[in-house]
Amino acid sequence: MVRAIMIQGTGSNVGKSVLVAGLARAYTRRGLRVAPFKPQNMSNNAAVTENGGEIGRAQALQAWAANRPTHTDMNPILLKPETDTGAQIIVQGQRAGTMKAGDYRKDKSKLLGAALESFDRLCADADLVLVEGAGSPAETNLRKGDIANMGFACAAGVPVVLVGDIHRGGVIAQIVGTQAVLEASDLAMIKGFAVNRFKGDVSLFDEGRDDIAARTGWTCMGVVPWFNDAWKLPAEDMMDIRSHAGGTCKVVVPQLERMANFDDLDPLSAEPGITVEIVPAGRPLPGDADLVLLPGSKSTIGDLTYFRAQGWDVDLYGHVRRGGHVLGLCGGYQMLGNTISDPGGVDGRPGTVDGLGLLDVDTIMAGQKQVTLRQAHAVPGKEPVSGYEIHMGRTEGPDCARAWLEVEGRPEGAADNTGRIRGSYLHGIFSSDAFRARYLSELGAVSEINYEDGVDETLDALADHLEQHMDLDQLLELAQQPCRA
Repeated sequence: MVRAIMIQGTGSNVGKSVLVAGLARAYTRRGLRVAPFKPQNMSNNAAVTENGGEIGRAQALQAWAANRPTHTDMNPILLKPETDTGAQIIVQGQRAGTMKAGDYRKDKSKLLGAALESFDRLCADADLVLVEGAGSPAETNLRKGDIANMGFACAAGVPVVLVGDIHRGGVIAQIVGTQAVLEASDLAMIKGFAVNRFKGDVSLFDEGRDDIAARTGWTCMGVVPWFNDAWKLPAEDMMDIRSHAGGTCKVVVPQLERMANFDDLDPLSAEPGITVEIVPAGRPLPGDADLVLLPGSKSTIGDLTYFRAQGWDVDLYGHVRRGGHVLGLCGGYQMLGNTISDPGGVDGRPGTVDGLGLLDVDTIMAGQKQVTLRQAHAVPGKEPVSGYEIHMGRTEGPDCARAWLEVEGRPEGAADNTGRIRGSYLHGIFSSDAFRARYLSELGAVSEINYEDGVDETLDALADHLEQHMDLDQLLELAQQPCRA
């Protein structure tokens, strides 16, 4: 009999995704068939699933933790922001169109059926479904038509554990205040609470923990200390990416406004010999970079305008003149070319804009969106490369004759005549250890790790951490068989 439990938070970025990943690994090690589920997510850092669709990166990590293939049912509604007021909507892995935020708020309840359908399919092949909420259930202005938090919990009959983040302060008010604003039907779904990201001696919060329990009547599932190795896990969204100090080889990444699919940075950050520096708006690209990496973008033309507005184009040209390396991935690849044409307005307003002109290629935003896992190898070294494509557009030109990857028998990517400036549509390439080692050797650096083994070790350490500091037996007892309202 399948059971389910939902982890909701008192706000965004309280650590729900990492907790669910750790719980998935812990319960999987206990012999349960675990499936992660998030009814609605908002992130431009999408993962490509094994059944050929898109889900949030966090759900892909949670599937990894559960030793389970990724599937679009794990995150049936994915919102990918394109502007401050609008987003692309992905339903069960497939692009369903673009919608303004106000219109989505009016119509989102119609998507509950898709979320429940995906949830039911997961339940049919699992012993335990770990459901993750989004944002906070205390946002009472969003409660009508909600499908991300209490709206889903009530519709699916899934009990809830509420998580607060003590690191940001005011955790007693976070949890007790959430109880104060919820309606009775929503309160009935909450069975316990947990406090996350405590630094120092946990016993110092015993009185605070007991005060929350006394005020709410909820059972405490644990006070979880700060997990120092969380940075080793793939980042979920742009709020989670950080510069990481390592060795003398420096990889510089301009933080684009609509940066997308930046999991390419995770294996580089994990390398002891590599320093990854994320450069925010208003700061120049450092002159001592060995590699400038232009990441993917959800709005290539808009982010190219943003790039120039920071003066980063001037910095990049200086970097090239000094003999530095440049790598553009997906949207970053498109930016490196001569022109980007968007006759149908796929990326915004129809028209053609000049690219950075560092690769002799041109891009047309046309055709079907590519969402595909890929197996490839490097040229000429033949190192195996696993990755994925997730993009609109087609890029062609003379520099494509110097393709440096081969994907399933076809050349992929482009390079200038020096080989120092390259671009490709293939994401995730640095997860492949042999390829990463060879690429870093061209920068004068040495690769020292097996990346995927490192992620697995971190997930095991996270599971150990939660076994020690949460009552996982009681949490499992709270999980119930879903019951539709």
